[in-house]
Amino acid sequence: MSYTNILSQSQSGITTITINRPSKLNALNSQTIEELHTAFERADADTQTKVIIITGSGDKAFVAGADISEFADFSVAEGEQLAAQGQALLFDFIANLQTPVIAAVNGFALGGGLELAMAAHFRVASDSAKMGLPEVSLGVIPGYGGTQRLPQLIGKGRAMELIMTAGMIDAAKAYEYGLVNHVTTQDELLVLAQKIASKIARNSSVAIAAAINAVNAGFEDGKNGFDAEITEFGKCFGTADFKEGTQAFLGKRKPVFPGK
Repeated sequence: MSYTNILSQSQSGITTITINRPSKLNALNSQTIEELHTAFERADADTQTKVIIITGSGDKAFVAGADISEFADFSVAEGEQLAAQGQALLFDFIANLQTPVIAAVNGFALGGGLELAMAAHFRVASDSAKMGLPEVSLGVIPGYGGTQRLPQLIGKGRAMELIMTAGMIDAAKAYEYGLVNHVTTQDELLVLAQKIASKIARNSSVAIAAAINAVNAGFEDGKNGFDAEITEFGKCFGTADFKEGTQAFLGKRKPVFPGK
């Protein structure tokens, strides 16, 4: 499929989705959000794709934020609809995707850009990356899950400070806070993300999807993560991947998971 604002390519079980609006520092507009949804949906449905990497084009920005020109004149109702649609179409969609998503943060990840990175299952960053939620400096708050995911990742106090000051932190501080898992050079960023993705791809995609469901349940209101773990654990026993994994272990060979 042809896209206007993103690129998508697959190789060796890894689909890399690149936001490609360098003149706008890869800012998210409505078309880009829709294209990203389509690309993630297609990658998730592709049985050959075991891991998805999301990154930005160039070396300046992952995503520098949302395209403010699109909603500067919105009413209260339109603003609420913007957040609800964006969360459902992209941010929550990614967070609950059955295929693992790694965000490779290659530069500025601000506002909606940081929210996009936080929706991924985990993050790696270049040493030149800068992250923050500057929305209060515009008279608004993060609307794509930022007020929820940032405290989950770095703690309430640190998140409150970062949101209230509209400040930025560098990659080293993001690593210290636990916002990103790894920091490396710009040149090695995708190499590292692909290396981690390759390790993930060797494991059972069915079990990984079950683990995603169980982990996410622990952060959802009204759900008991331990109960979800028990249910997902039990389901694994009925899969071909479980049969292959256990037989391979007992036979002292490497498993070849069918993904079923």
